[in-house]
Amino acid sequence: MTAPRLASGRPMSDLVLPDRVETAMYTDPAIFAAEMEQIFSRTWVWVAHTSEVPNPGDFVTSYVGLQPVVVTRDRKGQLHVLVNRCRHRGATVCEHRKGNAPSLVCPYHGWSYGQDGMLRGVPYPEGYNADFDKKGLGLKSLRVEEYQGLVFATFNDEMESLSDYLGHAKPWIDLFMKQGAGYPVKTNGEHRFRFPGNWKIQLENTTDAYHFPIVHRPFIESLDKQAEETFTFLGGAGFVEDLGNGHSVMVMIPELIDLEANLDAPIPDRFAPLATELAKTHTPQEVRRIVRAVGGSGFNVNLFPNAACSMAFFRILRPISVNETEVRHIAIGMDGGPEAGNRARLRLHEHFQGPMGFGSPDDAEAWERVQRGVQGGPDLPLMVNRGLGQETPAESGLPKGDVSAETGMRAAYQMWKRMMSA
Repeated sequence: MTAPRLASGRPMSDLVLPDRVETAMYTDPAIFAAEMEQIFSRTWVWVAHTSEVPNPGDFVTSYVGLQPVVVTRDRKGQLHVLVNRCRHRGATVCEHRKGNAPSLVCPYHGWSYGQDGMLRGVPYPEGYNADFDKKGLGLKSLRVEEYQGLVFATFNDEMESLSDYLGHAKPWIDLFMKQGAGYPVKTNGEHRFRFPGNWKIQLENTTDAYHFPIVHRPFIESLDKQAEETFTFLGGAGFVEDLGNGHSVMVMIPELIDLEANLDAPIPDRFAPLATELAKTHTPQEVRRIVRAVGGSGFNVNLFPNAACSMAFFRILRPISVNETEVRHIAIGMDGGPEAGNRARLRLHEHFQGPMGFGSPDDAEAWERVQRGVQGGPDLPLMVNRGLGQETPAESGLPKGDVSAETGMRAAYQMWKRMMSA
């Protein structure tokens, strides 16, 4: 396979420079098509959380780039990620968002597949020759691995292990999962929306603190004084760090990196009613641990190319076309944890991420404006140079910048360049 090139013959990877990227990255359908092949078909892509398929027979539909897949758990408890396409005439075998079923049955001609993807039954088999072999006609299966409940899949049999791919991001994922407060983390509902813009616009946003006090001013003004001070983090001790392989972390509230540290700190006023309710059934230490978890972590972890552990929820992007992207905001909760704590988490999720919240609608408008704006001045570059020249090496040796630095964007684009050069 040769690295993709533009119509001019120029390598697509040349579109990324250390401090800028070219506008065609957002607008050229040929680049989008190459990304689906070079990136989404060749690396680990987030497809589900294990809490969505806890039992044998459970399934959930998802995507790897443009390709529809079904994530299943077979009767032995093994996870599978299967291309959602019947091997007969190509119809999807599953249209339900999630559920439980002993098999996946194509509604067109009735071919049925086990949750492991093997072809189990074909109606009127006498219509086929004796050499018809069901063993070779199962659903196409992807490699699947999981880390801390995050399920990833890849079409690339030669891809390094998920553990190696996540690398320096793993300790941050571990910290993020402390939001279970001693209980397993579970998904707790979601909302989806689409915006008319390229997927990389959203990818950049997760570790972009620079926009926060501008785009999210209405959110900040909706908070009490104590919470407003917490979310006024530009100029503070936060940072953005390149974690390798396109991953990055943006720490906005350093005192909330480890939710189990400093549990004796005063409970914020906005959580006092929750603490009072929890105190009826939990010890003081448990109350503090749960309340701290409900408030979420103080950082966002971006996992290239399509997932983020973002303060208190999962953000998953799905590229649809060069100028359309779907975003899923997945609320998380404590599996088996107190109802009051999970209820409080949902109210916080609705306040910022919900469709009537203060955060997501404002973000989506900004992303849409970017896609409209880049239709003008196609020769003008997109700058990702904030903080460049001011970074210091992290313990890993990778760059670490101020909280408003565009270190995370540069990390993602250098990985993009590497994969598009392959």
